[in-house]
Amino acid sequence: MLGWALTFLVVALIAAALGFGGIAGASAGIAKILFFIFIILFVVAMIARAMRGNPPV
Repeated sequence: MLGWALTFLVVALIAAALGFGGIAGASAGIAKILFFIFIILFVVAMIARAMRGNPPV
């Protein structure tokens, strides 16, 4: 999922550089949403791993 967020971020940067404001804004918004979903899932996975007795890496 982090890969998708980075992909949309790159698309947003390229679109912004070429002057496509609408596409750049939409891609940046999608990248932001995917990044926060990734962070939330990462934290949940680390908590679940700690609850099972395995220390976080």
